[in-house]
Amino acid sequence: MVQWDIFIAFFRVGMLGYGGGPSSIPLVHKEVVEKYKWMSDDEFGDVLALANSLPGPIATKMAGYIGYRVSGVVGMMNALVASVLPTIVLLIIFLTSLNNFRDQAWVSGMTKAVVPVVGVMLAKLTYDFMIKAKGHMGWLLAISLGLLSLFLMEWMGVHPAILIAALLAYALLRPRKKERGQVS
Repeated sequence: MVQWDIFIAFFRVGMLGYGGGPSSIPLVHKEVVEKYKWMSDDEFGDVLALANSLPGPIATKMAGYIGYRVSGVVGMMNALVASVLPTIVLLIIFLTSLNNFRDQAWVSGMTKAVVPVVGVMLAKLTYDFMIKAKGHMGWLLAISLGLLSLFLMEWMGVHPAILIAALLAYALLRPRKKERGQVS
């Protein structure tokens, strides 16, 4: 039953993740965290951050890891096939069909109409992560880190993986405050 759940979860993501890997992240979150409860929000955020810093398509990286975590190597292969197969089949069908009608205005309108929907899905995911960050570090630090990251990536050209690596290194290497009652 677990293999079937893995297949269905990532098949849905593969079928509905129109717009590429980033647009499928909210769909993966819905399946993995909300529907099947294979991970918590915090665990999903950690997987997402690490997956963003590694090379390759994010949807397949996340499917592979989550499938492996839920059900080992077989789960990993199942999740990868389920997430990639629909994309390949749909790509062949859609591109063949759209190529026949590429000069029609409705084709251009259809593809342009998807962009705002994907934008809203990503904005909702961003909002959810900001609310979670606020709970862990407060609004001031969460917004400051968000704005600093935006500045470094957009205006200074720093790669997101470098930011993520720097933040992970800071979290691992920073001096820890001694808690009350802790013996030295």
